[in-house]
Amino acid sequence: MPNDVHKLTVNLKEHSYPIYIGGGLLDDDTILKPHLGVGPHVIITNTSVASLYLSRVEKLLGDIPFHTITIEDGEEHKTLDTFNDIITQLLECGAHRKSTLIALGGGVVGDIVGFVSASYRRGTSFIQIPTTLLAQVDASVGGKTAVNHRLGKNMIGAFHQPAAVVIDTNTLDSLPERHYLAGVAEIIKYGLIADEKLFGTIEDSLSDVLARDARILNTLITRSCEIKADIVAQDEHETGGARMLLNLGHTFGHAIETLLGHGTWLHGEAVACGLVLATQFSQAQGLIDEAQCERAITLIKNAGLPSELPEQISTDKMLEAMSRDKKNIGAQQTLVLIKSIGDAFVAPDCDTNALRAFLDSLR
Repeated sequence: MPNDVHKLTVNLKEHSYPIYIGGGLLDDDTILKPHLGVGPHVIITNTSVASLYLSRVEKLLGDIPFHTITIEDGEEHKTLDTFNDIITQLLECGAHRKSTLIALGGGVVGDIVGFVSASYRRGTSFIQIPTTLLAQVDASVGGKTAVNHRLGKNMIGAFHQPAAVVIDTNTLDSLPERHYLAGVAEIIKYGLIADEKLFGTIEDSLSDVLARDARILNTLITRSCEIKADIVAQDEHETGGARMLLNLGHTFGHAIETLLGHGTWLHGEAVACGLVLATQFSQAQGLIDEAQCERAITLIKNAGLPSELPEQISTDKMLEAMSRDKKNIGAQQTLVLIKSIGDAFVAPDCDTNALRAFLDSLR
């Protein structure tokens, strides 16, 4: 393994696995091959990523038998129909329980392939090769897999950890600006929930972040993965509360995605707006002071991310969509709120009347 590659470990009781972070990893077969099962293996990617990186991953496999499945690009294709199409092709190509599925793409590909891997023949191994910033710092790590339902995001899925995560930071060079900024939103989230120093680094180096400076990106990606790996190790299946911290901004964000229609806003864009709303609601509840609230909102705005609830979304629709959030228990509305930058907490029974009044105040 090259000296300039960072290796982290997600330490779990039954299934620990490595995360490799560095430039040029798609040209290094020594990283991928030790995590492969018995062929034939199956690379699953989308139409956009296939033209950029598929041939390089195929080259990594060398003489090992493999098949390739290509799905349509976009959140609107993260459905049970796509899931079923992949299962059909796996059966047709003779993939078995010892085959390894390789998810090559962004968060949509990783989520679908992970869910397929959890389900196909009651469980196969899979490797994440995330090619978007959002997937590199969030979706590829932690074992949450899912597809969307028309009534809610990620409502059908399973916890299923990968065998390894291989992050080639050079893939960010080809990422469209909008998708890149969506990933920046998730890095800001990590600073807000657990690391004020990380948040300050983003503030101080924002021009370099926006210019995709390799040095600062490697630092931010590595630190984000460290934070997520630590939280996942504490609460793998989101049963103890620690892992819910990763959902700061997501209850608002998922509602926005669902109400606008999946794919209208990118996930990271909706999360960015959700971070603003969660921070503003925290201030309204007397939890975070005005200066820190404004600091958070200013960074999100300066990063070119959405910060205002879309006008066409009413309070009633927003509350209805938020009531279906996976963190909720019965009629209790659970939110992740923030006391200060770097100090988030889970609020399991938020005052719905206060939430309604807050959403009404945004109009």
